[in-house]
Amino acid sequence: MLVLMETWESIRDFVGTGGQVLYVVAIALFLMWVLMIERYWFLLAEYPRMKADIVAKWDARQDTTSWYAHRIRDAWISEASEKLDERMLIIKTLVAMCPLIGLLGTVTGMITVFETMATQGTGNARLMASGISMATVPTMAGMVAALSGVFFSTRLEARAKMAKASLVDSLPHH
Repeated sequence: MLVLMETWESIRDFVGTGGQVLYVVAIALFLMWVLMIERYWFLLAEYPRMKADIVAKWDARQDTTSWYAHRIRDAWISEASEKLDERMLIIKTLVAMCPLIGLLGTVTGMITVFETMATQGTGNARLMASGISMATVPTMAGMVAALSGVFFSTRLEARAKMAKASLVDSLPHH
């Protein structure tokens, strides 16, 4: 319990240093990771059953050579591709938004610095330093969030592409 309280205090101090924009970065990061975990779950648990069902339906067909059979095959591959690509655009958008949200924190932090300079003058370095940290911490947080998202979303896309290719190879095109 003490560890949780210390962790919470550390998070509050970090947010205090970086400003309220860090909450927005945290929400975007949380949503991005929930969606990526869901996609990994689909690829590892749901898609293999879906693929096996499609292959079984194809193997059960009497006609696999006619134009009509090829259109059915293409439709099944297209449906599977759509399922594999679901929510990937949202994930990519969240990855791209994280640095921009951090940049918003930079702008709000610099506004704080300029307000301090306007009211207190340039002689109060401590007040200006808190504004500068409020400007740099969100940028760093946004970049770290985006980097983690770039790495894992790229791996997700590669896995989905391999799964599509595997499905196409599993349905012989006579």
